[in-house]
Amino acid sequence: MGGVATVVPEDRNRFAQRLFAPLPRRYDRLAEWLSFGQNGRWRAVMVDHVVAGDPARVLDVASGTAGVALAIARRSSSARVVGVDLTEAMLRRGGDNIAAAGMERRIVLTLGRGEQLPFGDETFDALSFTYLLRYVADPAAAVAELARVLRPGGVMANLEFLVPANPFWRWWWWLYTRLVLPVAGFATGGREWARVGAFLGPSISAHDRRYPVPWTVRAWEAAGMVDVGVRRMSLGGGLVMWGRKGD
Repeated sequence: MGGVATVVPEDRNRFAQRLFAPLPRRYDRLAEWLSFGQNGRWRAVMVDHVVAGDPARVLDVASGTAGVALAIARRSSSARVVGVDLTEAMLRRGGDNIAAAGMERRIVLTLGRGEQLPFGDETFDALSFTYLLRYVADPAAAVAELARVLRPGGVMANLEFLVPANPFWRWWWWLYTRLVLPVAGFATGGREWARVGAFLGPSISAHDRRYPVPWTVRAWEAAGMVDVGVRRMSLGGGLVMWGRKGD
């Protein structure tokens, strides 16, 4: 399992597909465990920014099981949401969740990559993406591609795991991600979940070292985003970012 965290950049998409393909049935539960039950709270803050301008068309990238897409549709008055993900199994589960919620007319899911979106320039009024940049080879290029499909004045918002800055909480975070997660993953979901548990902590740490929050803010600004805001949540274990595409 130690080699899982050292993924060569060009294989990141394939790696993400292999990592998450066995997990759709329990993915939402995993997200809650990873965040100590805070994922829903983080998601609500991100969605607040997405729906603030009452957008008509919203793109949700790395949509997975459609949790964010459903939250956006429920919180907005009439937004049509397009969800994009590169893992078919996740999208199938997302389709089931959408059907169970009776949201088929408001949400459409499609297979695609965040780094190469199948949409024209300035197609959407708002955009969300969740836990994406750790799985792409070039985060700055991915942010630029996301901004490309957003209309001027449109809002982009992001949710991501983060390493706590406070040394005390960082030590407990490290202990949890390196020891508890792999063991708990194996106990609750077998080998596939143990693999995810062993990967995620080192993945989050490596991304935070190479692409810290100030770097990410600059990448958003270079992509044409303005008024970029940052909110560290839950003792620094979660990050919500948002901004508006310049005119």
